[in-house]
Amino acid sequence: MSGIEITPELLGLSEPYIEDQGVYWFSYEGLTVRELAREMNAVQARFVTITAYELPKNEGFRLEYHWDLAGRLLGFTFNLAGNSGASTSTESVSIESIYDLCEAVDWIEREVHEEYGIEFAGRQCEPLLLRNGDTSGVNMREMAAPAAVANEEAAK
Repeated sequence: MSGIEITPELLGLSEPYIEDQGVYWFSYEGLTVRELAREMNAVQARFVTITAYELPKNEGFRLEYHWDLAGRLLGFTFNLAGNSGASTSTESVSIESIYDLCEAVDWIEREVHEEYGIEFAGRQCEPLLLRNGDTSGVNMREMAAPAAVANEEAAK
């Protein structure tokens, strides 16, 4: 039995994976990102990256954590509720950092923090990597700025 077949039972997952375009997506209930990292370390999976998406209508964000196990790409999604424009408000969108469990996550957690204003609890992400001296949430501020100008002009 290869690692990909035993991963659901090792993680305590009731549903098997779904393959979509070469990625094995796993369903899970209540698994935290830190529990996932511990389980991936236990089966000697290699962290690949995090992909971040802004969800429509201020529903928050989706983070996809990608791991390689025995040459197969595994995907796990985590939805973060909240205002996706959080970088322009006092509301903070947050998920636990796994940096202490997997050092390979360092740069991508920092980039996701910088670009989307998502906080990774348990670690310090400053200073910014790409725009030193700026504040986090660069993409969200840039997307919100044209809408704010349009709203101001419409109100005149």
